[in-house]
Amino acid sequence: FYLNMEQCCWSSNETVRDISGNCSLWLTWPELIGVERESSGGFFLRYISYVSWALLFAALAASLVRMFAPYACGSGIPEIKTILSGFIIRGYLGKWTFLIKSVAIMLAVASGLSLGKEGPMVHMACCIGNILSYMFPKYGRNEAKKREILSAASAAGVSVAFGAPIGGVLFSLEEVSYYFPLKTLWRSFFCALVAAFVLQSINPFGNEHSVLFYVEYNKPWLFFELIPFLFLGIVGGLIGSLFIRANIYWCKFRKTSKLGQYPVIEVIVVACVTALFAFPNKYTRMNASELIYLLFTQCGVTNEHDICDYVDRNFTNANHAVPIAEAGYGVYTALWQLSLALVFKMIITIFTFGMKVPAGLFIPSLAMGAIVGRIVGIGMEQFVFSYHESLPWFFEGKCSQDESCITPGLYAMVGAAAVLGGVTRMTVSLIVIMFELTGGVRYIVPLMAASMASKWVGDALGRMGIYDAHIDLNGYPFLDVKDEFGHTTLAADVMQPQRNEPLAVITQDSTTVAELQQIMKSTDHNGFPVVVSRESQYLVGFVLRRDLLLATDNARARLES
Repeated sequence: FYLNMEQCCWSSNETVRDISGNCSLWLTWPELIGVERESSGGFFLRYISYVSWALLFAALAASLVRMFAPYACGSGIPEIKTILSGFIIRGYLGKWTFLIKSVAIMLAVASGLSLGKEGPMVHMACCIGNILSYMFPKYGRNEAKKREILSAASAAGVSVAFGAPIGGVLFSLEEVSYYFPLKTLWRSFFCALVAAFVLQSINPFGNEHSVLFYVEYNKPWLFFELIPFLFLGIVGGLIGSLFIRANIYWCKFRKTSKLGQYPVIEVIVVACVTALFAFPNKYTRMNASELIYLLFTQCGVTNEHDICDYVDRNFTNANHAVPIAEAGYGVYTALWQLSLALVFKMIITIFTFGMKVPAGLFIPSLAMGAIVGRIVGIGMEQFVFSYHESLPWFFEGKCSQDESCITPGLYAMVGAAAVLGGVTRMTVSLIVIMFELTGGVRYIVPLMAASMASKWVGDALGRMGIYDAHIDLNGYPFLDVKDEFGHTTLAADVMQPQRNEPLAVITQDSTTVAELQQIMKSTDHNGFPVVVSRESQYLVGFVLRRDLLLATDNARARLES
């Protein structure tokens, strides 16, 4: 009962399965009580069981967070950023938070809510780092040393979540850490390496890859394709900005209205709405990770989903190249369902992120981007099919043959990176995570182009990424090193001498030793401005009281000797 459908069917000896990968060992809820799966009664029973389990898991997750560890809600990355900048949030990285978040994230993901597990895994890794640091007094009693451990722990969290150790280190450097010296870099690298090694040895996906969405294709991309890739980047930036604004607006409303007093009821209502609307559409019914993997993959012999229903595409040999073909009825149905799935995921994620359950944002963002990318990819593929006899020179002749030169899965990958970049405003770490996540090293340039376009568009519409926006919303004392300030205010506008006394200044040429001693006796300032003269008080420098005392003592000693 603990196996999923894929692993359950592996354990059967059947060679023939139906189109959706089912086998006789895998039973749905209607089949358990003797009702046919595809009958109307069977559909209704599956619908009811889907909604019931979603409500049960969501209610359990929200109740655990509410009763035992209120800090276990949300992503955790905004708070980790604040803690690493020097602030202390008591209990945020404690053992109860770790324990409850570990259980609640499994329940929240299983409930079908539009959330991911990657942000919470960074929080959980930092909890482990904080708890272990108390075993070593050198780190447990020193807040600065402890933050080095937390930087390394956040790298390990991303390494485990995505199977991307280098991406984890860069994520810690670019997005999470405030102070990141060189020694912390290689320690974080070692920490992420150990995490990836343990992940590989456990083999969670049951195959030889430790990454979530390994892609098999390695066809070169065409230079002309940079135009649709940049278009995907622009769309990703627009989606990201729209999401941030809408989500922050909803979170502000939650804080100021009575809705914030009933967190468990809110979670149950959102879970119910999600389950009711997600089940009829097979692309929203399936797990978000499965959806992303399906959109990333290339249509081949074994892929029998609607999205690969092309007219007259025959695979005589599994090793042959994919032939170019006209989209069939299944592809157009899939495009319509994917468009609905995109709108649904966008709206429901706005309401989900910020609720009182553990919730990450990576997987929903990747899913939205992959949907946009796959739709654009299929559009490009059909454009090339329609005109492949009379294509212009910049297609380099590669598309005039019968094999397909456009890979829709690559567009899904680029679109996923673009939307995630638009939401989080990551750049370097995002690209590394994406090519580690998929194994598509040769597609770095398309990913970079889309990521930069996404960041430029996003920054033009609003400077803050989702994590910085939530830090600002919650009022955490975080001084962002990336903030730029226009220095237009004069110091004179914000300063005035105490008790309206004149400023104690020293002139550069005419001040005597007696005047210096008088100024130091009559004031208790630690330093004095040096000006040109009493009449034109232009600042030429600043001298400390300590240096003046030292200079006069040395001069007196020389005179006496």
